[in-house]
Amino acid sequence: MFRRLPEDLLTAVPAVTIHIDGRPFVARAGDSVAAALLASGKAACRTTAVSGSLRGPFCMMGVCFDCLVVVDGRANQQGCLVLVAEGMEVETQRGARDSGLRQVVLPEGEHRSAQGEGTPDRPRK
Repeated sequence: MFRRLPEDLLTAVPAVTIHIDGRPFVARAGDSVAAALLASGKAACRTTAVSGSLRGPFCMMGVCFDCLVVVDGRANQQGCLVLVAEGMEVETQRGARDSGLRQVVLPEGEHRSAQGEGTPDRPRK
Protein backbone atom coordinates (compact mmCIF):
# COMPACT_ATOMS: atom_id res chain seq x y z
CA MET A 1 0.00 0.00 0.00
CA PHE A 2 2.78 2.45 0.88
CA ARG A 3 5.96 2.74 -1.16
CA ARG A 4 8.60 5.47 -1.08
CA LEU A 5 9.72 7.31 -4.17
CA PRO A 6 13.07 6.08 -5.50
CA GLU A 7 16.13 7.69 -3.92
CA ASP A 8 17.35 9.11 -7.25
CA LEU A 9 14.23 11.32 -7.45
CA LEU A 10 14.96 12.84 -4.03
CA THR A 11 18.60 13.86 -4.30
CA ALA A 12 18.29 17.09 -2.29
CA VAL A 13 16.22 15.73 0.62
CA PRO A 14 18.33 15.55 3.80
CA ALA A 15 18.17 12.58 6.15
CA VAL A 16 16.76 12.92 9.67
CA THR A 17 17.43 10.29 12.34
CA ILE A 18 14.54 9.57 14.66
CA HIS A 19 13.94 6.74 17.15
CA ILE A 20 10.87 4.53 16.78
CA ASP A 21 10.22 2.48 19.92
CA GLY A 22 13.88 2.95 20.84
CA ARG A 23 15.32 1.91 17.47
CA PRO A 24 17.01 4.42 15.17
CA PHE A 25 15.42 5.05 11.77
CA VAL A 26 16.59 7.39 9.04
CA ALA A 27 13.62 9.39 7.75
CA ARG A 28 13.54 12.18 5.22
CA ALA A 29 13.20 15.84 6.15
CA GLY A 30 9.60 16.86 5.49
CA ASP A 31 8.20 13.40 6.30
CA SER A 32 5.34 13.23 8.74
CA VAL A 33 5.80 10.87 11.67
CA ALA A 34 3.12 8.61 10.15
CA ALA A 35 4.97 8.49 6.80
CA ALA A 36 8.20 7.65 8.60
CA LEU A 37 6.46 4.86 10.54
CA LEU A 38 5.13 3.36 7.32
CA ALA A 39 8.51 3.73 5.60
CA SER A 40 10.12 1.89 8.51
CA GLY A 41 7.78 -1.05 7.91
CA LYS A 42 5.65 -0.37 10.97
CA ALA A 43 2.02 -0.65 9.85
CA ALA A 44 0.49 -0.23 13.34
CA CYS A 45 1.34 2.68 15.60
CA ARG A 46 -1.20 2.25 18.39
CA THR A 47 -3.56 -0.18 20.08
CA THR A 48 -7.12 0.58 21.05
CA ALA A 49 -8.00 1.12 24.70
CA VAL A 50 -10.79 -1.48 24.94
CA SER A 51 -9.82 -4.45 22.77
CA GLY A 52 -6.13 -3.82 22.15
CA SER A 53 -6.70 -3.96 18.38
CA LEU A 54 -3.90 -2.62 16.22
CA ARG A 55 -4.40 0.67 14.40
CA GLY A 56 -2.21 2.45 11.88
CA PRO A 57 -2.19 5.54 9.68
CA PHE A 58 -5.26 5.59 7.45
CA CYS A 59 -6.35 8.98 6.14
CA MET A 60 -2.96 10.75 6.45
CA MET A 61 -4.71 14.12 6.89
CA GLY A 62 -5.78 14.35 10.53
CA VAL A 63 -9.36 13.10 10.29
CA CYS A 64 -9.37 9.50 11.53
CA PHE A 65 -7.05 9.63 14.61
CA ASP A 66 -5.76 6.12 13.87
CA CYS A 67 -2.16 7.38 13.77
CA LEU A 68 -1.95 8.48 17.42
CA VAL A 69 1.57 8.06 18.82
CA VAL A 70 3.70 9.29 21.70
CA VAL A 71 6.14 11.94 20.39
CA ASP A 72 8.95 13.05 22.69
CA GLY A 73 6.92 11.91 25.70
CA ARG A 74 3.67 13.63 24.64
CA ALA A 75 0.82 11.14 24.12
CA ASN A 76 -2.06 11.40 21.65
CA GLN A 77 -0.09 13.11 18.89
CA GLN A 78 -1.50 12.67 15.39
CA GLY A 79 1.47 11.23 13.53
CA CYS A 80 0.19 12.40 10.16
CA LEU A 81 0.26 16.05 11.30
CA VAL A 82 3.67 16.09 13.04
CA LEU A 83 6.84 16.46 10.95
CA VAL A 84 9.92 14.47 11.90
CA ALA A 85 12.79 16.29 13.57
CA GLU A 86 16.36 15.22 14.28
CA GLY A 87 16.53 13.07 17.43
CA MET A 88 12.75 12.79 17.81
CA GLU A 89 11.53 9.89 20.00
CA VAL A 90 8.40 8.18 18.66
CA GLU A 91 6.67 5.44 20.65
CA THR A 92 3.79 3.13 19.88
CA GLN A 93 0.79 4.25 21.91
CA ARG A 94 -0.71 1.36 23.83
CA GLY A 95 -4.34 1.80 24.85
CA ALA A 96 -5.71 5.00 26.32
CA ARG A 97 -3.24 7.63 27.40
CA ASP A 98 -3.76 10.26 30.05
CA SER A 99 -5.00 13.43 28.37
CA GLY A 100 -3.88 15.55 31.30
CA LEU A 101 -7.49 16.40 32.18
CA ARG A 102 -9.00 15.39 35.48
CA GLN A 103 -12.51 14.08 35.87
CA VAL A 104 -14.20 16.22 38.48
CA VAL A 105 -17.44 15.30 40.21
CA LEU A 106 -19.39 18.47 40.95
CA PRO A 107 -22.41 19.09 43.12
CA GLU A 108 -25.67 19.00 41.19
CA GLY A 109 -26.28 22.22 39.29
CA GLU A 110 -22.62 23.31 39.25
CA HIS A 111 -20.84 23.29 35.88
CA ARG A 112 -17.21 23.91 35.00
CA SER A 113 -14.39 22.39 33.01
CA ALA A 114 -11.78 20.09 34.51
CA GLN A 115 -9.35 22.98 34.88
CA GLY A 116 -11.99 25.12 36.60
CA GLU A 117 -12.28 28.02 34.15
CA GLY A 118 -15.97 27.49 33.55
CA THR A 119 -17.62 27.38 30.15
CA PRO A 120 -18.84 30.30 28.02
CA ASP A 121 -22.50 29.61 28.80
CA ARG A 122 -21.89 28.74 32.47
CA PRO A 123 -19.07 30.80 33.97
CA ARG A 124 -17.34 29.65 37.10
CA LYS A 125 -18.95 30.95 40.29
